Amino acid sequence: MDTLNLSRAVWFSKYCHRAAGKRAEDHIGATWRRVAQAAAVVEGHPEIWAHEFEALLADFKFLPGGRILAGAGLDRQVTLFNCFVAGTLQDSIEGILQGLKETAITMQQGGGVGIDFSPLRPSGTATIRTGSAASGPVSFMHIWDTLCSTLLSTTARRGAMMGTLACDHPDIESFVSAKKATGALSNFNLSVLISDQFMAAVRNGEPWPLVFPSRIVNKSADADAEPRCFREIAARDLWRSIAETAHSSAEPGVLFVDTVNRNNNLRYCESISATNPCGEIPLPPYGACNLGSINLPAFVRNPFRPDSCIDLDRLRGVTSVAVRFLDNIIDASRFPLPQQAERARQTRRIGLGVTGLADALVMLGLHYSSENGRRLAVSAMENIRNTAYETSIELAAEKGGFPCFEKSAYLESPFIRQLPSSIRSAIASQGIRNSHLLSIAPAGTISLLAGNVSSGIEPIFALDATRAIRDADGDLQEHLVRDFAYAQWQQLTDGTDRQLPDVFETAATLPATAHLAMQASLQPCVDNAISKTITVAENATVDDVAAIYADAFEAGVKGCTVFRPGATVGQVLRAQADTHCCNLDREAD
Repeated sequence: MDTLNLSRAVWFSKYCHRAAGKRAEDHIGATWRRVAQAAAVVEGHPEIWAHEFEALLADFKFLPGGRILAGAGLDRQVTLFNCFVAGTLQDSIEGILQGLKETAITMQQGGGVGIDFSPLRPSGTATIRTGSAASGPVSFMHIWDTLCSTLLSTTARRGAMMGTLACDHPDIESFVSAKKATGALSNFNLSVLISDQFMAAVRNGEPWPLVFPSRIVNKSADADAEPRCFREIAARDLWRSIAETAHSSAEPGVLFVDTVNRNNNLRYCESISATNPCGEIPLPPYGACNLGSINLPAFVRNPFRPDSCIDLDRLRGVTSVAVRFLDNIIDASRFPLPQQAERARQTRRIGLGVTGLADALVMLGLHYSSENGRRLAVSAMENIRNTAYETSIELAAEKGGFPCFEKSAYLESPFIRQLPSSIRSAIASQGIRNSHLLSIAPAGTISLLAGNVSSGIEPIFALDATRAIRDADGDLQEHLVRDFAYAQWQQLTDGTDRQLPDVFETAATLPATAHLAMQASLQPCVDNAISKTITVAENATVDDVAAIYADAFEAGVKGCTVFRPGATVGQVLRAQADTHCCNLDREAD
């Protein structure tokens, strides 16, 4: 298996510039140059920063989000932003169709979209103007799904969506079971908006009122309307239903909406009830964010040796340039809708994260499941977090802070309050360029581009696997893939029969507690969120899934999904009989 050929295949199908149907870039270096120059255009000395950005991209040290790689520097009506959340849906046929139109425009230009369907009245409710019965949010989701199936957003990348619904919506049970039918809502990831109050009701065995408008996310057209209780159910019954469906089909995920809003750096000026398609960027209505991942294996010195280590000085240097790069993308990008451009420029959110964590740990001789492994991961992410904030403060002094910045309110955010005092003091005196800076995405496709490093902070999926990659014509082509760290170890051992070190843990062999422990350990280092799939054993029970979701809430993570081998999901990544729920057609890059 040739990882170089795999990297070329991904580059050619996803990111290589084509003109008149022909390849206009001969090698990936030309792509790096195009992207670097596009990001530098907004600088006072673009030639200097184009050189810096090209060096940043070389050798896969930093991997911009796929929309940046595919669209930067091209005269095309596309966005460089991976992530959007739709405007608040209005509970009228005109409002629904306007929301559908805006989603279509966003996906057609390359963006993934999250949509909160909570503002739509429940099925069977009489409409005010016509007296007919409303069909409910799930029925309209099928229209969105058909739209997404029809549109190819850019080149070979299909549209991706996240659908959310409040756990107190009267149609929540239909939402939870909406994907039980084979192929239903196949272009959606689904997450239930879970409140603190609901979790308390589950814990105490209390009844749970289903109301409209939602008390959790009151975004109806008549925001002052008194919620009407349609009926009560047992909170534990709904919780069990969520766990049962996740156990059988890997969805819905859970989004702890109060945790999200409580820890939002901009909680003083926005409310969040949806995320981008993979969950790593919670966003307000019309919110937008662009992504990039630092490739951690590129910073491991002396891999597989007793003196191996992470080059933290080099990591900090790359982080600083990457923050500037992503900040520039805000000004260099087009936006599908003017409301998205306005929100992005008011907040200047970016999502810098990491990929290849599991491979880096293996190369350092550390178990993903160990306390030492988590300690190393936290150390690396804390360095990235602190450097990112320090760089954003410097950029504020140079270029100005983000317009929505209100010093006292911003400094009171729980995330900002736990930063080092030197950073908080600098924010107080100089401001900051970006409201949010950090996110950990699945990074599936760009990780393949970098030689099949492990995705995001997920464990190694498999040492050898078969991956289905959509080519430039939109067809799925199967490729044999080998994990990057495993390939490196084989080269270093020169094909001898040395026993494979036990640090090569894979997702299917790890206990679910190890998955969640890694996510929970890193959440304090991330101001947006973390996309994480918690793999459980095939023989895991519904109670096991319910316990994982409950533990995730108690651990303070913002959301998660569970995957059980054997669950009925779309299959694009295979290792023998195993599947994985991170479908390349529904991921953020």
